[in-house]
Amino acid sequence: MGSPRAALAAALAAIVAVVLVSGCGGKAGAQSPSSAEPTAGDWQPWVLESGAQITVPPPPQDGSQAARQDAEELRSVVASRSSRDEERARALGRQPAVELWLQEVMGFVAARPKDPARASRNYALVSVAMHDAMIAAWHWKYEYNREAPSEDALLDAGADPSYPSEHAALAGAASRVLAHLYPNEPATRLERQAQEIADARVKAGVNHPSDVDAGLTLGRQVAKRVIERARTDGADREWDGSRPGSGPRFWEPPPGSTARPTSPVAGTWETWVLESGSQFRPPAPPPFGTPAFREQAQAVIRAQEQLTPEQKRAAEFWEGGEGTALPPGIWMQVVLERLRREPLTTPRTTRLFASLTVAMADAGVAAWDAKYAYWYPRPENGIRDSVKPDWEPYLTTPLFPAYVSGHSTYSAAAAVVLADVFPDRAELWRARGEEAGLSRIWGGIHWPVDHTFGARLGNRIGELTVARAERDGAEEGDAR
Repeated sequence: MGSPRAALAAALAAIVAVVLVSGCGGKAGAQSPSSAEPTAGDWQPWVLESGAQITVPPPPQDGSQAARQDAEELRSVVASRSSRDEERARALGRQPAVELWLQEVMGFVAARPKDPARASRNYALVSVAMHDAMIAAWHWKYEYNREAPSEDALLDAGADPSYPSEHAALAGAASRVLAHLYPNEPATRLERQAQEIADARVKAGVNHPSDVDAGLTLGRQVAKRVIERARTDGADREWDGSRPGSGPRFWEPPPGSTARPTSPVAGTWETWVLESGSQFRPPAPPPFGTPAFREQAQAVIRAQEQLTPEQKRAAEFWEGGEGTALPPGIWMQVVLERLRREPLTTPRTTRLFASLTVAMADAGVAAWDAKYAYWYPRPENGIRDSVKPDWEPYLTTPLFPAYVSGHSTYSAAAAVVLADVFPDRAELWRARGEEAGLSRIWGGIHWPVDHTFGARLGNRIGELTVARAERDGAEEGDAR
Protein backbone atom coordinates (compact mmCIF):
# COMPACT_ATOMS: atom_id res chain seq x y z
CA MET A 1 0.00 0.00 0.00
CA GLY A 2 1.33 3.46 -0.91
CA SER A 3 1.69 6.42 1.40
CA PRO A 4 -1.41 8.49 2.27
CA ARG A 5 -0.10 11.34 0.10
CA ALA A 6 0.42 9.01 -2.86
CA ALA A 7 -3.02 7.45 -2.42
CA LEU A 8 -4.64 10.89 -2.31
CA ALA A 9 -2.78 12.16 -5.36
CA ALA A 10 -3.55 9.04 -7.37
CA ALA A 11 -7.25 8.94 -6.54
CA LEU A 12 -8.21 12.64 -6.45
CA ALA A 13 -8.25 13.10 -10.22
CA ALA A 14 -10.41 10.02 -10.71
CA ILE A 15 -13.05 10.91 -8.13
CA VAL A 16 -13.20 14.54 -9.30
CA ALA A 17 -13.58 13.44 -12.92
CA VAL A 18 -16.65 11.44 -11.96
CA VAL A 19 -18.11 14.26 -9.88
CA LEU A 20 -17.54 16.73 -12.72
CA VAL A 21 -18.79 14.53 -15.52
CA SER A 22 -21.86 16.69 -16.11
CA GLY A 23 -22.07 20.43 -16.48
CA CYS A 24 -22.41 22.64 -13.46
CA GLY A 25 -26.03 23.40 -12.74
CA GLY A 26 -28.47 24.28 -10.03
CA LYS A 27 -28.14 26.86 -7.32
CA ALA A 28 -24.45 27.65 -7.26
CA GLY A 29 -23.65 27.16 -10.91
CA ALA A 30 -26.15 29.50 -12.47
CA GLN A 31 -23.85 32.52 -12.62
CA SER A 32 -20.48 33.14 -14.27
CA PRO A 33 -17.57 34.08 -11.97
CA SER A 34 -17.67 37.68 -13.28
CA SER A 35 -21.40 38.19 -12.68
CA ALA A 36 -22.40 41.05 -10.42
CA GLU A 37 -23.67 40.18 -6.94
CA PRO A 38 -25.41 43.39 -5.84
CA THR A 39 -27.17 41.74 -2.86
CA ALA A 40 -24.19 39.86 -1.38
CA GLY A 41 -23.56 42.59 1.18
CA ASP A 42 -26.96 41.80 2.68
CA TRP A 43 -26.32 38.08 3.17
CA GLN A 44 -26.16 36.76 6.71
CA PRO A 45 -22.62 36.51 8.13
CA TRP A 46 -21.51 33.86 10.64
CA VAL A 47 -19.62 36.01 13.16
CA LEU A 48 -20.41 39.61 12.22
CA GLU A 49 -23.83 41.00 13.00
CA SER A 50 -24.15 42.30 9.42
CA GLY A 51 -22.06 43.45 6.50
CA ALA A 52 -22.34 47.01 7.80
CA GLN A 53 -20.99 46.26 11.29
CA ILE A 54 -17.43 47.35 10.51
CA THR A 55 -17.35 50.85 9.05
CA VAL A 56 -15.23 51.45 5.96
CA PRO A 57 -14.54 55.14 5.24
CA PRO A 58 -15.37 56.38 1.72
CA PRO A 59 -12.80 56.29 -1.07
CA PRO A 60 -11.04 59.52 -2.10
CA GLN A 61 -13.56 62.00 -3.45
CA ASP A 62 -13.42 62.58 -7.20
CA GLY A 63 -11.29 65.63 -8.01
CA SER A 64 -9.61 65.68 -4.60
CA GLN A 65 -5.86 65.69 -4.05
CA ALA A 66 -6.13 62.21 -2.52
CA ALA A 67 -7.95 60.92 -5.62
CA ARG A 68 -5.29 62.40 -7.91
CA GLN A 69 -2.53 60.78 -5.85
CA ASP A 70 -4.39 57.48 -5.90
CA ALA A 71 -4.71 57.61 -9.70
CA GLU A 72 -1.10 58.65 -10.19
CA GLU A 73 0.18 55.81 -8.01
CA LEU A 74 -1.90 53.35 -10.01
CA ARG A 75 -0.55 54.67 -13.32
CA SER A 76 3.02 54.53 -12.04
CA VAL A 77 2.70 50.95 -10.77
CA VAL A 78 1.08 49.74 -14.00
CA ALA A 79 3.63 51.51 -16.18
CA SER A 80 6.60 50.07 -14.30
CA ARG A 81 5.45 46.47 -13.93
CA SER A 82 7.80 43.82 -15.25
CA SER A 83 6.94 40.59 -17.03
CA ARG A 84 7.53 38.81 -13.73
CA ASP A 85 5.08 41.22 -12.03
CA GLU A 86 2.50 40.41 -14.70
CA GLU A 87 3.01 36.67 -14.33
CA ARG A 88 2.72 36.88 -10.55
CA ALA A 89 -0.37 39.12 -10.73
CA ARG A 90 -2.10 36.63 -13.02
CA ALA A 91 -1.17 33.73 -10.73
CA LEU A 92 -2.46 35.51 -7.61
CA GLY A 93 -5.61 36.62 -9.42
CA ARG A 94 -6.71 33.12 -10.39
CA GLN A 95 -10.07 31.72 -9.37
CA PRO A 96 -11.20 30.72 -6.87
CA ALA A 97 -9.78 33.57 -4.81
CA VAL A 98 -10.01 31.54 -1.58
CA GLU A 99 -7.81 28.72 -2.86
CA LEU A 100 -4.43 30.05 -1.78
CA TRP A 101 -5.58 30.50 1.82
CA LEU A 102 -7.35 27.13 1.97
CA GLN A 103 -4.18 25.49 0.66
CA GLU A 104 -2.25 27.27 3.43
CA VAL A 105 -4.40 25.90 6.21
CA MET A 106 -4.45 22.42 4.65
CA GLY A 107 -0.66 22.51 4.54
CA PHE A 108 -0.50 23.46 8.21
CA VAL A 109 -2.83 20.58 9.08
CA ALA A 110 -0.76 18.09 7.06
CA ALA A 111 2.44 19.15 8.84
CA ARG A 112 1.06 18.35 12.30
CA PRO A 113 0.05 15.20 14.23
CA LYS A 114 -3.30 13.80 13.11
CA ASP A 115 -6.18 15.64 14.81
CA PRO A 116 -9.30 15.68 12.62
CA ALA A 117 -11.50 17.58 15.08
CA ARG A 118 -9.02 20.44 15.41
CA ALA A 119 -8.42 20.46 11.66
CA SER A 120 -12.12 20.80 10.87
CA ARG A 121 -12.44 23.56 13.48
CA ASN A 122 -9.59 25.51 11.91
CA TYR A 123 -10.90 25.03 8.37
CA ALA A 124 -14.20 26.53 9.47
CA LEU A 125 -12.62 29.52 11.22
CA VAL A 126 -10.55 30.46 8.17
CA SER A 127 -13.47 29.93 5.79
CA VAL A 128 -15.89 31.91 7.95
CA ALA A 129 -13.39 34.77 8.20
CA MET A 130 -13.17 34.97 4.41
CA HIS A 131 -16.95 34.67 4.03
CA ASP A 132 -17.72 37.44 6.51
CA ALA A 133 -14.99 39.65 5.03
CA MET A 134 -16.57 39.14 1.63
CA ILE A 135 -20.04 40.12 2.88
CA ALA A 136 -18.61 43.24 4.54
CA ALA A 137 -16.66 44.16 1.41
CA TRP A 138 -19.76 43.78 -0.77
CA HIS A 139 -21.84 45.93 1.54
CA TRP A 140 -19.40 48.82 1.15
CA LYS A 141 -18.84 48.20 -2.56
CA TYR A 142 -22.46 49.04 -3.25
CA GLU A 143 -22.54 51.78 -0.64
CA TYR A 144 -19.83 53.72 -2.51
CA ASN A 145 -20.23 52.22 -6.02
CA ARG A 146 -16.72 53.06 -7.16
CA GLU A 147 -15.90 51.98 -10.71
CA ALA A 148 -12.84 49.78 -11.20
CA PRO A 149 -9.94 51.13 -13.25
CA SER A 150 -9.81 49.72 -16.76
CA GLU A 151 -6.65 50.91 -18.51
CA ASP A 152 -4.01 48.23 -19.17
CA ALA A 153 -5.84 45.72 -16.97
CA LEU A 154 -4.34 42.22 -16.94
CA LEU A 155 -7.39 40.59 -15.37
CA ASP A 156 -11.16 40.83 -15.51
CA ALA A 157 -12.07 43.24 -12.73
CA GLY A 158 -15.58 41.80 -12.54
CA ALA A 159 -18.92 43.55 -12.68
CA ASP A 160 -19.02 44.71 -9.05
CA PRO A 161 -17.65 48.02 -7.73
CA SER A 162 -13.96 48.00 -6.78
CA TYR A 163 -13.90 49.65 -3.34
CA PRO A 164 -12.94 47.94 -1.09
CA SER A 165 -11.00 45.15 -2.84
CA GLU A 166 -12.43 41.72 -2.02
CA HIS A 167 -9.10 39.99 -2.72
CA ALA A 168 -7.40 42.21 -0.17
CA ALA A 169 -10.22 41.72 2.33
CA LEU A 170 -10.00 37.93 2.02
CA ALA A 171 -6.22 38.11 2.41
CA GLY A 172 -6.38 40.38 5.45
CA ALA A 173 -8.91 38.14 7.18
CA ALA A 174 -7.37 34.77 6.36
CA SER A 175 -3.77 35.73 7.10
CA ARG A 176 -4.58 37.06 10.57
CA VAL A 177 -6.77 34.09 11.53
CA LEU A 178 -4.09 31.66 10.32
CA ALA A 179 -1.45 33.48 12.36
CA HIS A 180 -3.62 33.07 15.45
CA LEU A 181 -4.42 29.39 14.85
CA TYR A 182 -0.81 28.46 14.06
CA PRO A 183 1.38 30.69 16.25
CA ASN A 184 4.48 28.60 15.49
CA GLU A 185 4.25 29.59 11.84
CA PRO A 186 5.93 32.88 10.86
CA ALA A 187 3.19 35.49 11.00
CA THR A 188 5.36 37.89 9.03
CA ARG A 189 5.28 35.53 6.03
CA LEU A 190 1.49 35.40 6.12
CA GLU A 191 1.38 39.20 6.43
CA ARG A 192 3.71 39.61 3.45
CA GLN A 193 1.62 37.19 1.45
CA ALA A 194 -1.54 39.18 2.15
CA GLN A 195 0.21 42.40 1.14
CA GLU A 196 1.55 40.78 -2.03
CA ILE A 197 -1.96 39.72 -3.06
CA ALA A 198 -3.21 43.26 -2.46
CA ASP A 199 -0.32 44.82 -4.38
CA ALA A 200 -0.85 42.38 -7.26
CA ARG A 201 -4.35 43.75 -7.77
CA VAL A 202 -2.90 47.22 -8.30
CA LYS A 203 -0.16 45.90 -10.59
CA ALA A 204 -2.84 44.10 -12.58
CA GLY A 205 -4.60 47.43 -13.05
CA VAL A 206 -7.91 46.24 -11.59
CA ASN A 207 -7.84 48.05 -8.24
CA HIS A 208 -6.78 51.47 -7.04
CA PRO A 209 -4.24 51.54 -4.17
CA SER A 210 -6.95 52.86 -1.88
CA ASP A 211 -9.18 49.89 -2.81
CA VAL A 212 -6.66 47.37 -1.53
CA ASP A 213 -5.69 49.41 1.53
CA ALA A 214 -9.34 49.55 2.58
CA GLY A 215 -9.78 45.84 1.83
CA LEU A 216 -6.80 44.78 3.95
CA THR A 217 -7.93 46.92 6.85
CA LEU A 218 -11.47 45.58 6.63
CA GLY A 219 -10.31 41.97 6.46
CA ARG A 220 -8.11 42.41 9.52
CA GLN A 221 -11.03 43.89 11.45
CA VAL A 222 -13.15 40.86 10.53
CA ALA A 223 -10.31 38.59 11.63
CA LYS A 224 -10.40 40.19 15.10
CA ARG A 225 -14.03 39.10 15.53
CA VAL A 226 -13.29 35.57 14.35
CA ILE A 227 -10.26 35.31 16.62
CA GLU A 228 -12.39 36.43 19.56
CA ARG A 229 -14.68 33.49 18.87
CA ALA A 230 -11.74 31.12 18.52
CA ARG A 231 -10.36 32.20 21.90
CA THR A 232 -13.59 31.28 23.68
CA ASP A 233 -14.77 28.17 21.79
CA GLY A 234 -13.25 25.73 24.27
CA ALA A 235 -10.52 24.36 22.01
CA ASP A 236 -7.81 25.23 24.55
CA ARG A 237 -9.56 23.28 27.32
CA GLU A 238 -7.34 20.60 28.91
CA TRP A 239 -8.36 16.96 29.41
CA ASP A 240 -8.40 15.95 33.08
CA GLY A 241 -7.46 12.34 32.32
CA SER A 242 -10.81 10.86 33.31
CA ARG A 243 -12.29 7.92 31.41
CA PRO A 244 -15.22 5.56 32.05
CA GLY A 245 -13.13 2.43 32.69
CA SER A 246 -10.51 0.05 31.40
CA GLY A 247 -10.35 -3.43 29.90
CA PRO A 248 -11.69 -4.86 26.64
CA ARG A 249 -15.00 -2.99 26.89
CA PHE A 250 -13.16 0.28 26.25
CA TRP A 251 -10.79 1.66 23.68
CA GLU A 252 -7.10 1.58 24.51
CA PRO A 253 -4.06 2.86 22.58
CA PRO A 254 -2.01 0.13 20.87
CA PRO A 255 0.05 -2.05 23.24
CA GLY A 256 3.24 -0.30 24.27
CA SER A 257 2.03 3.10 23.02
CA THR A 258 2.44 6.11 25.28
CA ALA A 259 0.38 8.35 23.00
CA ARG A 260 -2.44 10.36 24.54
CA PRO A 261 -5.96 10.11 23.12
CA THR A 262 -6.55 12.68 20.37
CA SER A 263 -8.71 15.66 21.43
CA PRO A 264 -10.75 13.94 24.18
CA VAL A 265 -12.62 17.17 25.03
CA ALA A 266 -13.41 18.19 21.43
CA GLY A 267 -17.01 17.11 21.95
CA THR A 268 -17.45 20.08 24.31
CA TRP A 269 -16.25 22.76 21.87
CA GLU A 270 -18.61 25.51 20.71
CA THR A 271 -20.65 24.60 17.66
CA TRP A 272 -22.01 26.60 14.71
CA VAL A 273 -25.39 25.09 13.77
CA LEU A 274 -25.79 22.55 16.58
CA GLU A 275 -26.89 23.61 20.05
CA SER A 276 -24.03 21.49 21.41
CA GLY A 277 -21.96 18.48 20.46
CA SER A 278 -24.32 16.21 22.37
CA GLN A 279 -27.54 17.50 20.75
CA PHE A 280 -27.96 14.39 18.59
CA ARG A 281 -25.77 11.97 20.56
CA PRO A 282 -26.48 8.46 19.22
CA PRO A 283 -27.50 5.54 21.45
CA ALA A 284 -24.85 3.30 22.98
CA PRO A 285 -23.29 0.71 20.65
CA PRO A 286 -23.49 -3.07 21.34
CA PRO A 287 -21.52 -3.88 24.53
CA PHE A 288 -18.31 -5.86 24.21
CA GLY A 289 -18.84 -9.63 24.22
CA THR A 290 -22.57 -9.62 23.42
CA PRO A 291 -23.98 -11.49 20.40
CA ALA A 292 -24.57 -8.14 18.67
CA PHE A 293 -20.93 -7.23 19.24
CA ARG A 294 -19.72 -10.53 17.82
CA GLU A 295 -21.87 -9.96 14.73
CA GLN A 296 -20.08 -6.64 14.25
CA ALA A 297 -16.71 -8.38 14.62
CA GLN A 298 -17.57 -11.06 12.08
CA ALA A 299 -18.76 -8.43 9.63
CA VAL A 300 -15.41 -6.62 9.81
CA ILE A 301 -13.46 -9.89 9.47
CA ARG A 302 -15.49 -10.86 6.39
CA ALA A 303 -14.99 -7.43 4.86
CA GLN A 304 -11.23 -7.77 5.25
CA GLU A 305 -11.23 -11.27 3.78
CA GLN A 306 -13.24 -10.19 0.74
CA LEU A 307 -11.57 -6.85 -0.05
CA THR A 308 -11.69 -5.96 -3.73
CA PRO A 309 -9.11 -3.78 -5.47
CA GLU A 310 -11.73 -1.01 -5.73
CA GLN A 311 -12.41 -1.17 -1.98
CA LYS A 312 -8.68 -1.04 -1.24
CA ARG A 313 -8.33 2.07 -3.41
CA ALA A 314 -11.30 3.70 -1.70
CA ALA A 315 -9.92 2.86 1.74
CA GLU A 316 -6.57 4.41 0.81
CA PHE A 317 -8.11 7.47 -0.86
CA TRP A 318 -10.34 8.36 2.07
CA GLU A 319 -7.84 7.35 4.77
CA GLY A 320 -6.67 10.91 5.39
CA GLY A 321 -3.80 9.83 7.60
CA GLU A 322 -1.05 11.90 9.15
CA GLY A 323 0.74 14.01 6.55
CA THR A 324 -2.47 14.79 4.64
CA ALA A 325 -5.20 17.42 4.91
CA LEU A 326 -7.27 14.76 6.77
CA PRO A 327 -10.83 13.75 5.81
CA PRO A 328 -12.37 17.26 5.93
CA GLY A 329 -9.51 18.50 3.77
CA ILE A 330 -10.12 15.78 1.20
CA TRP A 331 -13.65 17.10 0.71
CA MET A 332 -12.31 20.64 0.38
CA GLN A 333 -9.80 19.50 -2.26
CA VAL A 334 -12.52 17.79 -4.29
CA VAL A 335 -14.66 20.95 -4.23
CA LEU A 336 -11.70 23.19 -5.13
CA GLU A 337 -11.01 21.03 -8.16
CA ARG A 338 -14.61 21.38 -9.31
CA LEU A 339 -14.47 25.15 -8.87
CA ARG A 340 -11.25 25.44 -10.85
CA ARG A 341 -13.12 23.98 -13.79
CA GLU A 342 -16.49 25.58 -13.15
CA PRO A 343 -15.91 28.70 -11.03
CA LEU A 344 -18.52 30.62 -9.10
CA THR A 345 -18.56 34.27 -8.12
CA THR A 346 -16.36 35.07 -5.15
CA PRO A 347 -19.36 35.65 -2.83
CA ARG A 348 -20.83 32.26 -3.71
CA THR A 349 -17.46 30.54 -3.39
CA THR A 350 -16.90 31.90 0.11
CA ARG A 351 -20.47 31.00 1.04
CA LEU A 352 -19.98 27.44 -0.21
CA PHE A 353 -16.78 26.89 1.78
CA ALA A 354 -18.21 28.50 4.90
CA SER A 355 -21.23 26.15 4.78
CA LEU A 356 -19.13 23.10 3.96
CA THR A 357 -16.52 23.68 6.66
CA VAL A 358 -19.03 24.73 9.32
CA ALA A 359 -20.97 21.51 8.72
CA MET A 360 -17.78 19.48 9.02
CA ALA A 361 -16.62 21.39 12.10
CA ASP A 362 -19.87 20.56 13.88
CA ALA A 363 -19.62 17.00 12.57
CA GLY A 364 -16.22 16.76 14.23
CA VAL A 365 -17.52 18.07 17.56
CA ALA A 366 -20.53 15.75 17.50
CA ALA A 367 -18.51 12.69 16.49
CA TRP A 368 -15.93 13.37 19.19
CA ASP A 369 -18.71 13.84 21.74
CA ALA A 370 -19.90 10.30 20.99
CA LYS A 371 -16.38 8.86 20.82
CA TYR A 372 -15.50 9.99 24.33
CA ALA A 373 -18.96 9.43 25.77
CA TYR A 374 -18.61 5.69 25.01
CA TRP A 375 -14.83 5.02 24.58
CA TYR A 376 -15.81 2.14 22.29
CA PRO A 377 -12.99 -0.24 21.29
CA ARG A 378 -11.61 -0.35 17.76
CA PRO A 379 -11.80 -3.59 15.74
CA GLU A 380 -8.07 -4.02 16.36
CA ASN A 381 -8.84 -4.18 20.10
CA GLY A 382 -12.19 -5.92 20.05
CA ILE A 383 -11.50 -8.63 17.47
CA ARG A 384 -8.18 -9.62 19.03
CA ASP A 385 -9.72 -9.74 22.50
CA SER A 386 -12.81 -11.73 21.57
CA VAL A 387 -12.51 -13.58 18.25
CA LYS A 388 -9.12 -13.69 16.51
CA PRO A 389 -5.98 -12.82 18.52
CA ASP A 390 -3.71 -12.39 15.47
CA TRP A 391 -6.10 -10.28 13.40
CA GLU A 392 -4.67 -7.21 11.60
CA PRO A 393 -6.58 -4.28 10.01
CA TYR A 394 -5.79 -3.12 6.47
CA LEU A 395 -5.26 0.50 7.59
CA THR A 396 -3.50 1.97 10.61
CA THR A 397 -5.82 2.36 13.60
CA PRO A 398 -6.18 6.02 14.77
CA LEU A 399 -5.52 7.12 18.34
CA PHE A 400 -9.10 7.71 19.43
CA PRO A 401 -12.20 5.56 20.11
CA ALA A 402 -14.29 4.00 17.35
CA TYR A 403 -17.92 4.97 17.85
CA VAL A 404 -19.03 6.94 15.89
CA SER A 405 -16.92 7.10 12.73
CA GLY A 406 -15.58 10.58 12.15
CA HIS A 407 -15.28 9.85 8.43
CA SER A 408 -18.93 8.87 8.23
CA THR A 409 -20.06 11.93 10.15
CA TYR A 410 -17.88 14.37 8.21
CA SER A 411 -18.71 12.86 4.85
CA ALA A 412 -22.46 12.63 5.33
CA ALA A 413 -22.57 16.27 6.47
CA ALA A 414 -20.44 17.37 3.51
CA ALA A 415 -22.52 15.36 1.04
CA VAL A 416 -25.77 16.94 2.22
CA VAL A 417 -24.34 20.46 1.82
CA LEU A 418 -22.84 19.73 -1.59
CA ALA A 419 -25.97 18.00 -2.84
CA ASP A 420 -27.91 21.16 -2.01
CA VAL A 421 -25.40 23.50 -3.66
CA PHE A 422 -24.84 21.28 -6.72
CA PRO A 423 -28.15 19.49 -7.22
CA ASP A 424 -27.12 18.38 -10.71
CA ARG A 425 -24.88 15.76 -9.05
CA ALA A 426 -26.71 15.30 -5.76
CA GLU A 427 -26.88 11.51 -5.92
CA LEU A 428 -23.20 11.24 -6.68
CA TRP A 429 -22.24 13.48 -3.74
CA ARG A 430 -24.32 11.26 -1.46
CA ALA A 431 -22.78 8.13 -2.95
CA ARG A 432 -19.28 9.49 -2.31
CA GLY A 433 -20.24 10.31 1.26
CA GLU A 434 -21.44 6.74 1.76
CA GLU A 435 -18.27 5.37 0.17
CA ALA A 436 -16.11 7.43 2.51
CA GLY A 437 -17.90 5.96 5.53
CA LEU A 438 -17.81 2.38 4.25
CA SER A 439 -14.12 2.73 3.44
CA ARG A 440 -13.38 2.67 7.17
CA ILE A 441 -15.00 -0.77 7.50
CA TRP A 442 -13.05 -1.96 4.44
CA GLY A 443 -9.92 -0.62 6.13
CA GLY A 444 -10.67 -2.65 9.26
CA ILE A 445 -10.66 0.31 11.64
CA HIS A 446 -14.40 0.77 12.20
CA TRP A 447 -17.42 -1.38 12.95
CA PRO A 448 -20.56 -1.21 10.77
CA VAL A 449 -22.41 0.44 13.66
CA ASP A 450 -19.83 3.25 13.70
CA HIS A 451 -20.69 4.08 10.10
CA THR A 452 -24.45 3.69 10.44
CA PHE A 453 -24.83 6.09 13.33
CA GLY A 454 -22.05 8.42 12.17
CA ALA A 455 -23.80 8.88 8.82
CA ARG A 456 -27.13 9.56 10.53
CA LEU A 457 -25.46 12.15 12.73
CA GLY A 458 -23.75 13.80 9.76
CA ASN A 459 -26.99 13.90 7.77
CA ARG A 460 -28.73 15.81 10.55
CA ILE A 461 -25.89 18.30 10.80
CA GLY A 462 -25.85 18.77 7.04
CA GLU A 463 -29.59 19.37 7.04
CA LEU A 464 -29.25 22.04 9.75
CA THR A 465 -26.53 23.75 7.73
CA VAL A 466 -28.63 23.72 4.57
CA ALA A 467 -31.61 25.12 6.50
CA ARG A 468 -29.43 27.95 7.74
CA ALA A 469 -28.20 28.64 4.20
CA GLU A 470 -31.79 28.87 2.98
CA ARG A 471 -32.31 31.75 5.41
CA ASP A 472 -29.09 33.70 4.71
CA GLY A 473 -30.48 35.83 1.86
CA ALA A 474 -28.31 34.43 -0.92
CA GLU A 475 -31.11 32.37 -2.46
CA GLU A 476 -32.92 35.58 -3.40
CA GLY A 477 -29.99 36.54 -5.62
CA ASP A 478 -29.80 33.18 -7.40
CA ALA A 479 -30.20 33.47 -11.15
CA ARG A 480 -31.85 30.11 -11.75
